[in-house]
Amino acid sequence: MLAAVYHTNSDLRVEEFPRPEPGEGEVLIRIRASGICGSDLMEWYRVPKAPLVLGHEVAGEIAETGPGVSGFHAGDRVVATHHVPCNECRYCLSDRHTNCPMIRESGFNPGGFSEYVCVAPPNVERGVFHLPESVSFEEGSFTEPLGCVTRAVRAAGLRQGESVTILGSGTAGLLCLQYILHLGAGPVFATDSNEFKLRKAMEFGATCAFSSSDDTVSLVRENNSGYLSDMVIVCTGAQAAIKSAFELVSPSGKILFFAPSDPEFALDFPFNEYWWSGVRIVSSYAAAPKDLQEALSLIGEGAVDVEKMITHRFSLEDIQEGFTLAENPEESLKIMISP
Repeated sequence: MLAAVYHTNSDLRVEEFPRPEPGEGEVLIRIRASGICGSDLMEWYRVPKAPLVLGHEVAGEIAETGPGVSGFHAGDRVVATHHVPCNECRYCLSDRHTNCPMIRESGFNPGGFSEYVCVAPPNVERGVFHLPESVSFEEGSFTEPLGCVTRAVRAAGLRQGESVTILGSGTAGLLCLQYILHLGAGPVFATDSNEFKLRKAMEFGATCAFSSSDDTVSLVRENNSGYLSDMVIVCTGAQAAIKSAFELVSPSGKILFFAPSDPEFALDFPFNEYWWSGVRIVSSYAAAPKDLQEALSLIGEGAVDVEKMITHRFSLEDIQEGFTLAENPEESLKIMISP
């Protein structure tokens, strides 16, 4: 089979691999769609682990099942996630599944930028879901990123009618935008440095979309009855955006950090000012099985339109073009790889 081996963002090599054989409790998935995630482009995180096969936003068909597998059969259309919790530790038992030590272990062999992926038993049990016939493989591949969004927004405690500012209007930001509108948030403001993404934010229902170079504090107040935002969602690792979140949040508001930044970045802010104001700071990573199930339902119901977020498609052989575009996006959002 073919798989794309990652060395750096500008060096992906499509190579021949032996097709994995599923063992006890495992399934082999023929990958039909695999999305490029922003985290795939974080060289500070990926390069030290290279060479490796990336890809975790996947959907496909069961090609083969190992001994002891029940509930899945060859030909079933499925989505799968590479991260699952143990469901037994103190974090899992207190609904903090994404803090489970197991959650950062990948259950894919190899990654999803390949023709076939063998899925480990824990992931088969808790991270593989049947894909409704009404949902395409490409749409299904959004289950993992949208699941991360549903988990994050729930953790931050969004309430209906709250005003929200989203910093960063890429794929994650626009998934957040659609989801919080579905939950009844509003008004919702979107920011980005890219005019194409600002136009997309308006298409997906933002009340207003501002350039990150604008005076966003004044613009939010102007369009929010003089108030700052009840919630600020930071969907970019840009240090300027992270710092501006503290300027945009209202007293007793919430800041949700949805993306990491450079590992050496340290945040300095006036502690007492935010102690007095009662601002709540939340970070969120990954998704639990129930979040993935909710995400798949949202996609199936059409509550979140993911198909319109796909701007480019590449074959596995042309994956380098996809990574180059994703790293330097001008008019692109989700880039899909079809092995």
